[in-house]
Amino acid sequence: MKMETKQTKVKYKAWLSAETMHDNTRKWMSELKFAKDEILFFNDLVKSYTLQLIDSKHFAESKKIIDKLNILKKDTDNLINTVKNHEKGLKVMVDGVNELQKEDTYRRKHAKLIIVVSNFLEKYRILKTQLFSLITGVIKEGKQKRLLQ
Repeated sequence: MKMETKQTKVKYKAWLSAETMHDNTRKWMSELKFAKDEILFFNDLVKSYTLQLIDSKHFAESKKIIDKLNILKKDTDNLINTVKNHEKGLKVMVDGVNELQKEDTYRRKHAKLIIVVSNFLEKYRILKTQLFSLITGVIKEGKQKRLLQ
C-alpha cells in the first residue's frame, strides 16, 4: 500500500486596522502623485534631448523607454483613480455597522492593492533607472564631442 502525503497550503492574512489601511492609502496616493509629477519631468527631459536620443546609436533603446514611460503615465493615472475609489470605500470599515462580508471584501481588495501598488512602484523605479542611465550616457557623449571639436 502506497502512502500519500497531502500538501496543505497555509495562508497568512495580516489583520489590518482601518487606520493602517487609511495610512497605506494616503501613502500610496502621495507616491503615485509624485510619480505622476516625475513622469511630466521625464517627458520634458526627453524632449530636451530628442536630437541625441534619435541618434541611430540610442534610437532603439530610447524608443523602448519612451514607450514604457507613456504606458506608465496611463497606468499611474488609472492607479490613482483606483486608490481614490478604494479610499472612499474605507467608510465601510469605520461606520460602526457590522457588515462582516463587506469588511472582508474591502480587506481583500486592500491586500490586492498592496501587491499592485508595490509592483507598479518597482516597475517605475526600474524605468527611472533606465531613463537616467540613457540620458547620462547621452550627456557624456555630448561633452566628449564638444571636447574633441
